[in-house]
Amino acid sequence: MRYYIITGEPSGDMHAANLVSELKSLDDNSIIRAWGGKRLVSEGVEISKDIKDISFMGLWSVIINIGVIKSNIEYCKKDLLAFKADALILVDYPGFNLKIAEFAKKNGIKVFYYISPKVWAWNKSRIYKIKKYVDYLLVIFPFEVEFYKDHGVEVTYVGNPLLDEIKKNNISFSYKESKPVIALLPGSRKQEVDKILPLMLSVVDDFPEYNFVIAGNKNFDKDYYTKFIRNDNVSLVYDQTYGLLKNSKYALVTSGTATLEAALFKVPQVVCYKTNWLTYIIGKLLIKINYLSLVNILLNHLVVKELIQLELTKENLRLEIDSMIKNQEDIISDYNKIINLLDKKGASKNAAKFILCN
Repeated sequence: MRYYIITGEPSGDMHAANLVSELKSLDDNSIIRAWGGKRLVSEGVEISKDIKDISFMGLWSVIINIGVIKSNIEYCKKDLLAFKADALILVDYPGFNLKIAEFAKKNGIKVFYYISPKVWAWNKSRIYKIKKYVDYLLVIFPFEVEFYKDHGVEVTYVGNPLLDEIKKNNISFSYKESKPVIALLPGSRKQEVDKILPLMLSVVDDFPEYNFVIAGNKNFDKDYYTKFIRNDNVSLVYDQTYGLLKNSKYALVTSGTATLEAALFKVPQVVCYKTNWLTYIIGKLLIKINYLSLVNILLNHLVVKELIQLELTKENLRLEIDSMIKNQEDIISDYNKIINLLDKKGASKNAAKFILCN
């Protein structure tokens, strides 16, 4: 079969690459073209567009690049038809991918959506487009099955592909720790890092028995992070987030997928989030969920403390780190429940088998 895959960020590139590995093992005649990055390249996939050229982060970046985005959409449509795909596989990246799903559907190309847009959190209007233009929706969280069923959409739960990546155990960590490590994962958006990282670092002197290690994002150079650091026992590593989590005792994590990754590595955490007030108010109006972190959403109760906006202060963070340390066994017990929920013995393989059978 001829597969055309579209992803738009590094996490999607990772999951798409693991999916491609399984597709190739099951389909000797597979021919694959994709929008992706270095992980898909490592699987021998022909790349149509590199994600570094199509990833626009934040509303302002989208606005000033709107012409480029429209041009990319038109290029993708032409490239998809020229490739003569049997199947289109969309991986997350909903703003772009739902537009291509509509085009593919109208042109008789079978549409698979792997890793659903988070419509259960916000922008439920996308459900209509998914229902109309997506032939098969493969989801990675068990609660999404019931959510979509309530909205008249049949989905298939394949398990969570983060577990596939972690189980490969292809993890490096160059930092040599002399004390137990508290990992700092301040996120990838500058406006969030600017507000969150200084608060994370404000508690360093209160916990001298630990080393604090920042998971650096390649979007920012070393000088950017260094300007925040005022303590001796703070270090910085790049492209080693999994290695850092594997070797950490605790973590302070900006909300997002990283909260789930910390849970899968069984690292007790405090979730931190702070942004500018306009973004926060808009988010409060749009996001209709009880919790911000995936860890708490999955079990529908407070597993890890969330310090959001005004609650994220030095004093509150210090208190919650103490509480986390005290209650770490309960946290890890809940993490084990999450792992059992998400582990379907190979999400990537399950997804590949489903695609081949449909």
